[in-house]
Amino acid sequence: MLGAVNYAQLLFPDFSLIAIGWLLCRYTALDRKVWDQVESLVYYFLFPTLLFHSIVRSPLDFGATSSLLMAGVGVSLCGVALAYALPWVPGIGSHLDRRDHAASVQVAFRFNSFICLAMAERLAGPEGLLLIAVLIGVCVPMMNIAAVWPMTRHAQTGFARQLVRNPLIVATVAGLLANVLGFTVPGWLTPTLSRIGAASLALGLLAAGAGMRFAGLGRGKVLAASVLSIRHFVLPLVALGLARWLRLDAAQASVLMAFSAVPTASSAYVLAQRMGYNGAFVAGLVTMSTVLGVVSLPFALALPR
Repeated sequence: MLGAVNYAQLLFPDFSLIAIGWLLCRYTALDRKVWDQVESLVYYFLFPTLLFHSIVRSPLDFGATSSLLMAGVGVSLCGVALAYALPWVPGIGSHLDRRDHAASVQVAFRFNSFICLAMAERLAGPEGLLLIAVLIGVCVPMMNIAAVWPMTRHAQTGFARQLVRNPLIVATVAGLLANVLGFTVPGWLTPTLSRIGAASLALGLLAAGAGMRFAGLGRGKVLAASVLSIRHFVLPLVALGLARWLRLDAAQASVLMAFSAVPTASSAYVLAQRMGYNGAFVAGLVTMSTVLGVVSLPFALALPR
């Protein structure tokens, strides 16, 4: 019980910011229009800057991180396979609307990068930030492709265009190249980049709360239960098995377990809406996933003990 209490205290600052974001958006003049702009600022500038700086400031040891990357990719691919297979699962497939499944399948395996970064820093400090930055760089392109694939019939743009314009991927690739080439950030610029990083985490969590919507979940209860169970219960168990099999150290195991249990990406409903699917239903799933993260993160972090 003590471990659960400690993890609840560890998570409180992050989830309190999410709750504050929801309250501000719902009950003050800082409505959805304001938070749309905040999300754009974080997504296109603050967050990519944090990723770039996190990767560049520490030397990369691909040998030391290869096991973590293998585990992270394994967790991600397992989530994709399970979510894609739902229509053929006895007792579940007959209750699924295929269009809603195509739109919401992404909820089972995508992850909220803002919360990932905040959790990694809280769990393992600068090393955790570096580890999660590399993991995000590898898994974000995979997850974007897996999310778009079921909805490609209604897509207005192709895969390649969506991927090369993703600021998170661009920042990560730029950071990896700069690190390999030996580029270092000038000392006078480091405080500015550090403050940008801190602002990105705080604003990203507030924006995640502001984006929560509880409407739209009245339909597709079997589908909702299925994708959320994969995201918040099955994937942490898969991560535990991979962490033990690959013998990850304490910092890597903590980062992997947090990665496996964080809420799904808040942009999932935007993608579904943009591609002509039921965005309201996916928004409800994103909200439920954010709420479930309060339970699944302590559960996942306590498993390796």
